[in-house]
Amino acid sequence: MNNFFYVLNGKKIKRFFFVFAAALFAAGIVYVEQSHITVFSEESSPAAIYSVPTEKKVIALTFDISWGDKRAEPILKVLQDKNVQKATFFVSSLWGKSHPDILKTIQEQGYEIGSHGHKHDNYSELSDEEISKQISTAHSILTEMTGKAPNLIRLPNGDFDKRVLAIADGLGYKVIQWDTDSQDWQNKGVDKIVNRVVNKAHPGDIVLLHASDSAKQTHEALPIIIDQLRQKGYDFVTVTDLLQEANLKGNEVRDQAWLRRQIDIAAGM
Repeated sequence: MNNFFYVLNGKKIKRFFFVFAAALFAAGIVYVEQSHITVFSEESSPAAIYSVPTEKKVIALTFDISWGDKRAEPILKVLQDKNVQKATFFVSSLWGKSHPDILKTIQEQGYEIGSHGHKHDNYSELSDEEISKQISTAHSILTEMTGKAPNLIRLPNGDFDKRVLAIADGLGYKVIQWDTDSQDWQNKGVDKIVNRVVNKAHPGDIVLLHASDSAKQTHEALPIIIDQLRQKGYDFVTVTDLLQEANLKGNEVRDQAWLRRQIDIAAGM
């Protein structure tokens, strides 16, 4: 029998073991954080939405805003200059009350406005009563300020558990997460922000970006992201547009996406 010799590059071996270790690390996180990433398979159970299954090359750029007044307007200018007519902004109602002019500009430019809650707390750590209060307070404020009741919410820090999902659902909200995290708030550099988004983007994707003052490089990365995604054939839509692309019954949490993110973080990607 012929002998076959496989010569493996040393770097590939090291990378394999590194990624394998990262996967084990992520699996450990999964075990420890089970209450936050449970798959809810029951038909009646509400779920967070990370992306939408579709073959169309559509993608939703989403921007979280909870504080500051220096980053939102440059981002809005980029979107306008690049003729991106559809995007979704998840706005903290406390921020909205403090920055009514910017909120009005977001609305006048035709962008979708979702809730980012009231206070920027981890809702899974709150009582049922306080969770309901935070979501309802934000709902009242944003409805009064925009004249339109939001029905999408991205929870502060993306934090939720079964209780939060159930309460949000009972208040008429869909919980929106993301499948591609730009990590723009970490300010690692424009190129890294661009590469994370463009390389990870896929049809039906929801992309997480920020328009708070902590994200100092988003407005610089955004025009490049838009150009490169368009070169790949993508059109930009709102989250609501994405939801209309699929018959989502809200019975699955996309934990695969969460696990991929943990592996990426563990591997330093």
